[in-house]
Amino acid sequence: MSETWGILDSGFNDAAINMALDEMLLHWHSQGKIPPTIRFYGWSSPSLTVGRFQPVDGVIDFNALEHHRCQFVRRMTGGSAVLHDDELTYSIVVSEDHPKIPESIVEAYYVLSHGLLEGYKQLGIQADYAIPHEKQSKKNQTAVCFEKTAYYEMIVDGKKISGNAQTRKKGVLLQHGSIPMSIDEDMLFDVFIYSSKEKRQQKQNAFKEKVITINQITNRKHSYEELKQAFISGFQSGLGITLKPFKLTEEQWEEVRQLASSKYEQGIHSVQSID
Repeated sequence: MSETWGILDSGFNDAAINMALDEMLLHWHSQGKIPPTIRFYGWSSPSLTVGRFQPVDGVIDFNALEHHRCQFVRRMTGGSAVLHDDELTYSIVVSEDHPKIPESIVEAYYVLSHGLLEGYKQLGIQADYAIPHEKQSKKNQTAVCFEKTAYYEMIVDGKKISGNAQTRKKGVLLQHGSIPMSIDEDMLFDVFIYSSKEKRQQKQNAFKEKVITINQITNRKHSYEELKQAFISGFQSGLGITLKPFKLTEEQWEEVRQLASSKYEQGIHSVQSID
């Protein structure tokens, strides 16, 4: 008999609410108030999230963000910047001492990515695990998440198809990730600062060779609901679990709103602050 986890479809919200809700799920699970949970969500407007320790001065063009009406928020997880737009986003909270979760971060990625692999299969996409050939030096790191693959992220024909980030706090693992249906490459490269237009175009051209999206692979447009159903099936089969839907209470939503207001709605004026 498979173990039952919770599943939460929180729909489309702004960047601050989305990040606050992921953090509150971690908090509630640490207190035993919710079971291990997988959440699916979308974004009410384009949003750029940056990693917990990622520098932004001289990297992010905040005037361009305003021009594109693109929201900005710093995640509680590490990694590089991700432009969230036409995608399904997921998050997972589960105790570090859960029998399914290895101590190693890399191996935990491998276990949890089984759900992603099976989700892509539901869409008729034969994805595979990325295994980088060499450790990235600081010189080779990039501000844009999808420009480089990390261990056990999903690739198709050598091109990256999803991006993930992970943190562990209060005895709980939180992993969340972006599953793009399409990527607005012009907007993505417009919100970063480059030394010249030529350099920006060079980077954008190289990006096309490294990244592919679901709509490109299947040659048709998908919907949030289609992807959600595919990855519900994928996580259930990939992790050997049963997912039981639940909804947040009004009291829980109020906790999320308070955290969003106090921590995540600070905007660009305090992007360097890290708790």
